[in-house]
Amino acid sequence: MHSDPNFQALDVGFVSIAFDSQEQLASAKQEFGIVDVPLLTDVNQQVSADYDVLKWAVGSGEPSHTFVLVDEDGMVAWIRDYGSPSLPNPVMYVEPQELVDQISDALN
Repeated sequence: MHSDPNFQALDVGFVSIAFDSQEQLASAKQEFGIVDVPLLTDVNQQVSADYDVLKWAVGSGEPSHTFVLVDEDGMVAWIRDYGSPSLPNPVMYVEPQELVDQISDALN
């Protein structure tokens, strides 16, 4: 996603936040060849709670496949969950152009 030229044209940052420890995230970076996306840990679940993404938690209690656009003031400008089992068609992969279109709309 972050390497998609249309996404890059939006000039927004991209980070991944998970409940995993720093050690687990470091292992995942190596295993999956992740080089350009910061992987942040939320082991105490505070960030997930602050951005209210736990309402879409999966069976393990972890956040689903949720995207949050935070504006310059730290306010949520757009939020969308794609993977919650409570959705009619949960997915774990979203076409980059779909995200680009939605984020672009939220920025305008």
